[in-house]
Amino acid sequence: MTPLPHDRYCDEISHQVGLLRAVVTSGADLSVTVPTCPDWSLEELVRHIGGALRWVELTVRTRAEDEVPEERVPGFEGPEGEGDAAALDAWLAETGEMLVGTLREAGPDAKVWGWAGILNAGFWARRMTHEITVHRADATLAAGLPYEVAPDVAADAIDEWLEIVEWAQRTLPDDPARELRRPGSSIHLHATDSAPDVNAEWSVDLSGEVLAWRRGHEKATVALRGPLTAVLLAFYRRLPLDSPELEVLGERELLEFWLERATFG
Repeated sequence: MTPLPHDRYCDEISHQVGLLRAVVTSGADLSVTVPTCPDWSLEELVRHIGGALRWVELTVRTRAEDEVPEERVPGFEGPEGEGDAAALDAWLAETGEMLVGTLREAGPDAKVWGWAGILNAGFWARRMTHEITVHRADATLAAGLPYEVAPDVAADAIDEWLEIVEWAQRTLPDDPARELRRPGSSIHLHATDSAPDVNAEWSVDLSGEVLAWRRGHEKATVALRGPLTAVLLAFYRRLPLDSPELEVLGERELLEFWLERATFG
């Protein structure tokens, strides 16, 4: 599928930063452990997201030809001290403005280093959209707040993950994604609440050395059905498969096998 327009990603990054700031300033306990990222507290998660956004901003602004060391990124670790929601909020606000401004100025075709072999700023606009979209789910779960995401963004996040797994299978010989081959097996994802123009159904064939996937409705070895947001979160391992809003039809073990090895995100 064709990615979303560059301006759409820029708009969404700005929107997602605003939603993450709302979590930070909601009164949530910043020291609480994030259930879906148990090595981090909520504050550590927020600092991780903001640092990643700043790292990408410097990468794109300088048209880096190689990976930029984190220690070269101004403000990468966030404000001094811990537990200061106002300082974190101000840092995130500045971070979002910096990144979106840089991405808009660069445009999607500006040449810049990227780790997935896509050497342009458009790769980073898309990647950071979904980085913050999925990690915001982690933040809202930790804070006990509701989570929603626009259908076009949720569908594109699934597309991107499938593309990254495909890339990893082709290029990273030691990646767990190389173990996903299952001759004669396939996975179907089916969002039950999306408008037809979103086409939020996917067929993933695991028969070959590299997975083959496409949008559309097809019979499969196992199907995951539910609202698009729930399907997205389950596919990114943020929502258990036995959640009431989800339905697994067919060989559940195959879906669990996929989720154990498709480790990105």
